[in-house]
Amino acid sequence: MALGPSGLRARLDHPLQPAPLSMTDASPLALYVHWPFCVSKCPYCDFNSHVRESVDQQVWRAAMLADLAHEAAALPGRRLGSIFFGGGTPSLMPPETVAAVIEAAERHWGFEPGVEITLEANPSSVEAARFADLASAGVNRVSLGLQALDDDALRFLGRAHGVDEGLGALETAQAAFSRVSFDLIYARPGQTLAGWTAELERALAYGTEHLSLYQLTIEPGTRFATLFEKGELEAYDPDAAADLFEATRAITAAAGLPAYEISNHARPGAESRHNLTYWRYGDYAGVGPGAHGRRGGMATLRRKKPENWITAIERNGHGIEREDALAPQEQAVEALLMGLRLGEGVDLAGIGALGALPLDEKALGQLVDQQLVARTGDRLIVTERGMPLLEAILREIVA
Repeated sequence: MALGPSGLRARLDHPLQPAPLSMTDASPLALYVHWPFCVSKCPYCDFNSHVRESVDQQVWRAAMLADLAHEAAALPGRRLGSIFFGGGTPSLMPPETVAAVIEAAERHWGFEPGVEITLEANPSSVEAARFADLASAGVNRVSLGLQALDDDALRFLGRAHGVDEGLGALETAQAAFSRVSFDLIYARPGQTLAGWTAELERALAYGTEHLSLYQLTIEPGTRFATLFEKGELEAYDPDAAADLFEATRAITAAAGLPAYEISNHARPGAESRHNLTYWRYGDYAGVGPGAHGRRGGMATLRRKKPENWITAIERNGHGIEREDALAPQEQAVEALLMGLRLGEGVDLAGIGALGALPLDEKALGQLVDQQLVARTGDRLIVTERGMPLLEAILREIVA
């Protein structure tokens, strides 16, 4: 069943090259689409996700298209380099809805050659059964939430799938989509360096072009935060976590998937075009409950609760809760904070064109002396040694 627009698949399979840093209106636009529903809430998750007994799919499809049309009117004359369906669990979306959003996005903006269209998916056999239809709808890249290759760890993380079911879904995804990434969470309680090394090497053996590897963090408002406050869950030792981080970067680099961002690893040319737009501080439109956007120096935020977002659409024709103009210096600081997550670092002159950048030159010089950052002309990079300390470095250098 071909659900995508005529000729779309041929364009999607165009070879992908990461776009260079650009902050002009001519640069490709990214579109983020938030689907807020999940079957259950994971204990570590602080994303805008909700469990509902039923969802009126026709109402939601119409609302998504209305919210999208509003953003398109605010960003005329642009072309899309990427679309990202996030959540929540977007693989619960009917393929017809995914196709309708993709078709509307192409109609409003048009697509760059090799447009990247990613959908986050749970690795359950039920959702994997939809993968072929989602590919026909126009999705050409899937990000699979495996999270662990250990059944005990998956139970601890509140995941509904087991390792065998997850790996079966990965095999199905690799057959359905031209590009596949999957997530793993490490620095779990009781996890050893040897155990994580073995799990990561097993993951690399499946041959995907991209991995997202995150340290487990205890986020406010989550079930894990409640357990931590009660003394029923211990935070991972920071020194041991640093050892896992360093091992992760060394192992993935040796396997040909070096870190191009603090938690993301890819074969050269297989980096996520969509996420690079965020980190390089390009414009992106965000639609759906709780979605953020950055367009033309404006920060947008949609209403988080699904019912409130739907009501706003019916009343206003869009789901925006806040729309704030960012001062030039705010934009410059945001660009710096996002860009230093990347292995390529940032161009200080390019960021300076956005607004005055309040760098603490003395602190920056000390960090250079300590080999935690490197500065060559206008290029500023956090080194391998400094990357585990990224948050502390950012606090030091922004005056």
